[in-house]
Amino acid sequence: MIDRTVFENKLAAYYTLGCKLNFAETSTIGKVLAEQGVRKARSGEKADICVVNTCSVTELADKKCRQAIRRISKQHPGAFIVVTGCYAQLKPEEVSHIEGVDLVLGAEQKLDILLYLDDLRKKQEGGAIIASQTKDIKTFSPSCSSDDRTRHFLKVQDGCDYFCSYCTIPFARGRSRNGSIESMVKQAREVAAKGGKEIVLTGVNIGDFGKSTGESFIELIHALDKVEGIHRYRISSIEPNLIIDEAIEFVSQSERFAPHFHIPLQSGSDAVLQLMRRKYDTALFRHKIEKIREIVPHAFIGVDVIVGTRGETDDLFEETYQFIQSLGISQLHVFSYSERPGTQALKIAHSVDPKVKHTRSQRLLDISEQKWKAFYESFRGREMKVLFEHTKKGDYMYGFTENYIKVEAPYNEKRINETCSVILNDWNEDNTALTCKIKE
Repeated sequence: MIDRTVFENKLAAYYTLGCKLNFAETSTIGKVLAEQGVRKARSGEKADICVVNTCSVTELADKKCRQAIRRISKQHPGAFIVVTGCYAQLKPEEVSHIEGVDLVLGAEQKLDILLYLDDLRKKQEGGAIIASQTKDIKTFSPSCSSDDRTRHFLKVQDGCDYFCSYCTIPFARGRSRNGSIESMVKQAREVAAKGGKEIVLTGVNIGDFGKSTGESFIELIHALDKVEGIHRYRISSIEPNLIIDEAIEFVSQSERFAPHFHIPLQSGSDAVLQLMRRKYDTALFRHKIEKIREIVPHAFIGVDVIVGTRGETDDLFEETYQFIQSLGISQLHVFSYSERPGTQALKIAHSVDPKVKHTRSQRLLDISEQKWKAFYESFRGREMKVLFEHTKKGDYMYGFTENYIKVEAPYNEKRINETCSVILNDWNEDNTALTCKIKE
């Protein structure tokens, strides 16, 4: 039995690091506490409870988490600090000894936070640790963000069975699992009922959807497409071997699924892909890009790539550079390889000097800038539909087209969360978005 009196008149602050999946889960934690009467602290208010949802995808991510926890402890003196997320699951002892931490919750426990908050008394020496071993992480906990934003992030899947040689996510989040299609449709309807217009489908390996329910990703998107009230769905990162041609064809015909794809490549060298233990080669990746360009020519295609992984020689990086240069993509997300304890990549000979990693990253970022600008330029003068968001900068507001072009317009509160037809014009002052003329 939960003692609600513990939470009376309490304020909570929430901090999220890392991926969209974390944001969705933090939002759910916030709902759970709100149902017990805990109010979200406003700017300048001192919180009684601080929840930090961490990331551990790189060594830098770990460092940022530690810095954030210490900063939060100073900002909210006396607050009961709960740390959860991937860093907490992978290194609970390390996290528990960060000054100010009272409770460390593992992946299996994070959304049952109420069961572990107890009396909210500060711990004197090191935070309590409540975490399961990776093999025991089996629960799928539904999550959907509902913060003050136009876009909602719907968690459709969690965990991963791939065990790529450089990655710790399977150890931090457990094996692949998901909720049912019926439950996803129900959550989408709830978003629509609250006035939400756009949903991003998120997870660790969303193309793997259906493993624990005997369903499939293509069945999921067909079902969600029928939910009235949602204007747009976006498919977040999906593995190239799991985005079947049928799904691409479905997006090309759907009125609700946006022509926007995010596909991790990680390397454009088949030799490096093998070292990474990826489940595809460059030929399959090229086929997917060409298939999208053939039937959804206006689609935005974002691609992840890692530089400087163990075994990536100068020649193998050049293969990646030339391969990416030849692809009809819209933007790159470039990451420098970071060594993670316990991964198989540590057994690979030939590590890459940090300065070389930086140079390689910059070369790929230059390609990305060229392709991104060319993509935007190709739509200047065209009529597009833009869903405007809450984001405001000075006298301007911002939104995105269906194919993920950022658009700037004079601020008008009435246009927030509304879809408008616009004519795309020139670049804005800082070259981060296209200006537009709104068709009344």
